[in-house]
Amino acid sequence: MPVISRAASPETATATAPEPGRALADGRRNPTSPGSRRTLAVAVAGTLLTLVAFTVPLTTLTSTAAGLGLGGGAQAWLLSGMSLGSAVALLASGAIGDDHGRRRTFLAGAVVLAAASVLGALAPSALLLVGARVLQGVGGAAIVACSLGLIASAFPEGPGRARATGVWGAAIGAGVAIGPLVAGGLDVAGGWRLPYVATAIGAALLAAVGGALLRESRARRPGRVDLAGTLLLGVALAALLAGLIEGRSGWDRPATIGLLALGLVAAAAFTLAERRIAAPMLDLDLFRHPDFTGATAAALASGAGVLSLLSLIPTLLERTMGVGAILAAVVLLAWSATSALTALGARWLPGSVSPRAQLIGGLVGVAAGQLALAGLTPDASIWRLLPGMLVAGAANGVLNAALGRQAVATVPADRAAMGSGANNTARYLGSALGLTVVTVILTHAGGSGPDGLIAGWNVAAPVTAAISLAGAVLLLALRRPRLSRAGGADPIADPPALGESAFLED
Repeated sequence: MPVISRAASPETATATAPEPGRALADGRRNPTSPGSRRTLAVAVAGTLLTLVAFTVPLTTLTSTAAGLGLGGGAQAWLLSGMSLGSAVALLASGAIGDDHGRRRTFLAGAVVLAAASVLGALAPSALLLVGARVLQGVGGAAIVACSLGLIASAFPEGPGRARATGVWGAAIGAGVAIGPLVAGGLDVAGGWRLPYVATAIGAALLAAVGGALLRESRARRPGRVDLAGTLLLGVALAALLAGLIEGRSGWDRPATIGLLALGLVAAAAFTLAERRIAAPMLDLDLFRHPDFTGATAAALASGAGVLSLLSLIPTLLERTMGVGAILAAVVLLAWSATSALTALGARWLPGSVSPRAQLIGGLVGVAAGQLALAGLTPDASIWRLLPGMLVAGAANGVLNAALGRQAVATVPADRAAMGSGANNTARYLGSALGLTVVTVILTHAGGSGPDGLIAGWNVAAPVTAAISLAGAVLLLALRRPRLSRAGGADPIADPPALGESAFLED
């Protein structure tokens, strides 16, 4: 039987680390080894490519709608299709990666992303294009979930992993930064299909390079695939997100009501099923640990707050200020590029600043930036938006770096990809909820026309700021693990074998 063994402190681990290239006690590679650096490079490249693919419709929506005759409903589905696929597949692909190989699942995701991108480039109708976007989300989910799992297997907990997850967090901001520019430039050069061709080529290269450079890693004692949990969670998330997308056109429609009801029933069934099986895809007891719950809540608040508002900056600029798609993507850099830079810089934060403090500070910071984006007037210029975007970007980078670290540090050491999948599922679900809230506010709060859109924006910005602040308040309310009367950790508040401080030994 395996026994639980507390890992050495970061200081001790550093002092007793093996020479570069040698394996650590738990089978992971020394963070100074070439293998670890190659793993980080491929994992970051995959995350970057996934975020680039995610942003393609932001600057190609107008030409795509003209080319395929997309109406308002189809455009909403096109913008949300990849989010739906990612949310459905993130947790499942992370769990499968832990049990059957993170490298194998990562490479499979790259192949699916390449094939789906080819389908998008060739799509003759809105239905097939939206289907391609959903499949892109499924492939991207496997890449993102297993990229953090691969990083966690290559970098033991400590300063090395903090730096690596900071780079991973920077890839998220960098993908959002360069994606709209690349897609917009390719759209101008060769039409809206060309960004999908470029994504397919990039994903094929990722699969080839990853196959050559990545080492396989998996849980020491892999379990069976949780088919019931995978199916029920997929149905729940797909139905809920589809209901939210349909709800933007009317909440009293039978299709909207039916989808949301199906999602809630499937979510309840998933909870019951995970409680009854011996090896669940998601151990619900993790939510009894404040660090896991806090990281999940922060990811949800991040998606529903700053991500949902700032991702609509290009739409605001194009429809109220007459700004072109390329210039709108350049303006978005004030948020996304700043986020990438501060995620990289987060590695230099002093050790006294805990990940929990970074999450709270990041959420408060993005809320301040969101509030600064309110109060626009019909004659406002681009310069009016920049201060708030810069503040939100700086805080968002710190938030992304901490989320990447906590996603794998708050779960058992051999469930790192599952932890990544769970955390990013919360982020995508939050983004879908936030985009629905913001879209409804923009279309109903201020009337029609550019002036109405600005009025709606002035309502949406404080609402999403309140969501970000609510996440920070929740993290503050979550109590740290208390000590038992015997002086040890409370087994309920502080369960052992979390990736941050423990691992399994034979």
